[in-house]
Amino acid sequence: MIFDGHAYTIPSLHGNGEFELPQQLLRHLQQAIGAHHQPPINAGDGSPGDNGDLIDLSNWPSLDSLKECGFRTATNGRFEWTANGQHYYKQYFPPSVNDMQYPADRLVAEMDYAGVARSLLHRTPYLGIGNKFISECVAEHPDRLMGLAHVEEWLVAPDPEGSLAKVEWAIKEGGLSGLHFLPPQMDLYNQSGPWDSPDFRPFWDGFARLGVPVFFSLKERVEPRLASYLNELKTVVRWMERYPDVPVVLTHGVQWRLFMDGDRLTFPEEVWAPFENPNVYQQFLFPIALGAVWDYPMPQVHSAIEECVKRIGADRIMWGTDMPIVMRFWTYQQNIDFITRYCNFLSKKDTDLIMGGTIANLLGVDWPESGSGHSVAN
Repeated sequence: MIFDGHAYTIPSLHGNGEFELPQQLLRHLQQAIGAHHQPPINAGDGSPGDNGDLIDLSNWPSLDSLKECGFRTATNGRFEWTANGQHYYKQYFPPSVNDMQYPADRLVAEMDYAGVARSLLHRTPYLGIGNKFISECVAEHPDRLMGLAHVEEWLVAPDPEGSLAKVEWAIKEGGLSGLHFLPPQMDLYNQSGPWDSPDFRPFWDGFARLGVPVFFSLKERVEPRLASYLNELKTVVRWMERYPDVPVVLTHGVQWRLFMDGDRLTFPEEVWAPFENPNVYQQFLFPIALGAVWDYPMPQVHSAIEECVKRIGADRIMWGTDMPIVMRFWTYQQNIDFITRYCNFLSKKDTDLIMGGTIANLLGVDWPESGSGHSVAN
């Protein structure tokens, strides 16, 4: 059986995403799209555009970097803007996300087709900040979907008690299964400090008492990017020293693009430091990170997978997809086959753990030892 450890449902991005105003959601979207590696395209002649029309690239981590360009949510997976009298777009979602939303029924239909038994819904503010929407998705399909809570990272230090109350409601009343915390979102509001500082401790102390895992999305926050990312790993190590019993998942695994070395990935020793704590887990999401660089079935990452399994253990590694966003590169079935068919150097036991057993064990879900077949438990 298969458990997707990293998927999304998305409210209408023509709405407000549970921000107070639609314009607030649109600002988050503009920053995310402008800083993303997907190429901007001139809608008139198909020539390359420039991300610099969307944001000041010298200040990309901040919402202050946004430029006036008529940025807008379009259709068919596209975001559009206008610069120097020309219309541009970026294909961020696959074209099949034609109405710029991805409700629970649509994800479950894709799961049925690919043979995925369960999925864990992740979060990011530019896809909506509301816990209510995710809670409703889980309630619609309680045997198929689980979800993570979110709190606006930029509000935690100013209002730790109010932020904790949001998470407590999401876990205790909303039926969600953990917290997704994205430190780079602080930088959008010019909060450049570490997220384990004393201002955060009332929030983290209260969260630790909830008894659920936290999923950290660690990325580079400033230039130079590699040094910034390695500094974030040091922060998570410090955080775990204070909260050693809280399960931690590093979403997406490692910032794989930072470690490209020709046709392989190579890692400095600092990357492995967090995994010295046995309560730290890693996600495998290679296609969403590298699908624009290396073609399916991506043998270039095989040595990295082998190294991760050797140094961390398959019982602390979980597979995920970033559905539906990953479909701009690979189908759902290809995401599965990438591990189950082409990583034939993995043992059956390790494959079973990576493809569902690890995340099921972490979240307390009964999970039969059934190999890597695609049967769905309905």
